[in-house]
Order: sequence, then structure tokens, then C-alpha cells
Amino acid sequence: MSRSLAVVLLTLLLAACASGGGRDKQPPQRPAGARPVTLNLPTSRETKACYADLSREDVSYSPLPDRDFGGGCQIVGALQLLDIGIPVTNLRAMRCGLARSFSGWVEHAVVPAAHQMLGSDLVRIESMGTYACRNVVGTKAAYAARRSGHATANAVDVSGFVLQDGRRITIQGGWNNPDPNIRAFLRTIRASACRRFGTVLSPDYNAVHYNHLHIEDDRAGFCR
Repeated sequence: MSRSLAVVLLTLLLAACASGGGRDKQPPQRPAGARPVTLNLPTSRETKACYADLSREDVSYSPLPDRDFGGGCQIVGALQLLDIGIPVTNLRAMRCGLARSFSGWVEHAVVPAAHQMLGSDLVRIESMGTYACRNVVGTKAAYAARRSGHATANAVDVSGFVLQDGRRITIQGGWNNPDPNIRAFLRTIRASACRRFGTVLSPDYNAVHYNHLHIEDDRAGFCR
């Protein structure tokens, strides 16, 4: 093999490795407290495909610029959901993959479960937000050094559901509610979320989650 051909092949190999198969790549971590910066990153194939999926499902969204806030807090390949058919409060930056799974969960699980199990249509979902530059919250010392999925806009906390008949079903008030239909509804949508997301945490997990479902689009396979 000639030297020039070897150089060409090496260049192509390095380029292929750098492509990462089209998946969103997190840029190098900047120190905590650093000035927020906008990242000049090309849109990955993964994110482009996600945008196309949302458009096919008639989900309205607005892409957001990639931003680095320092200390491992980054928004890459994120968007803001504008309309998924049901109003959802407090939704801000979400990774596109999380937004896609979340909108599908609402349409195909939460909406029909409310109608069938509670006898009324769902008119609003209440959330406690998405992106937040913070660590995992809990009682274990190891959590103090680990960033939450919220720090990369990869998690959403869902706290309640408002029905057309005026009822407001919250995680806090409904998880151990005397009404078996309310308890069954909340556990049914948790089970459905566990099939769509990598991590789902409920009041059954720990006291920190007494008032919400933490839903994260990772690959942990942890549901409780």
C-alpha cells in the first residue's frame, strides 16, 4: 500500500469515528459557574430524524439553540414543545428524544387511560418543569456529585392531571387515594411510561418523589 493511500484511509477512518453514528454528542464539559455560551454544533442525524418524527405526528415544536451553562449543564438537540394536543404546563427545553417519547406517552397512554378509567377526558397536564442545572436529589451521599437528567434537558417531572369534569388528579393526593380508580389510573400511566422511558420514579421510589413522576429518556431500565 502506498503512503498516500494509507494517509487517505487513515483520514477516512478518523472521520468515521468522529461522526459518532449521527447521535447527539455532548461537547467537553466546562467548569461550573462559567459564562453560558451558545454552541456552534451541526444538527445530528438523530435529532433531524426526531424532528421528522414529531412533524409526522403533527406535534408543534420550536428548535432551541445548543447551549452550555457550565458544570455539565448543557442543552443539545433540544426543543420546546408548543402543541401536543393536550396543554402541558411548565414545559421548556427538552431533548428531542424526550419530547418525542413524552408526546407519544400522552397521546397513546395518558389520554385514553383518563377517559377509560376515570370517565372524563383529559384537558391539561401539570408538570414541575424540564431543564434545571442541578444534581440528583436524594438521601444518598453519592447523589451530591451526580448531575440530574434535568441538567441536560433529558427529564420531565409530571405532577398532576386536570379532567374535563373539573377534577384535578395529583400524584401527591392521588397515589394513595381512597378511590381505587384514581390509584389504578396513576399506576397504569406509570407502567406505560416505564415501557417508553429509561427511568421512571414515583412515590414508591423515595420521599423526594412524593408529588411527581420523574420521567427520563435514558437507557437505565429503572422503574419504581
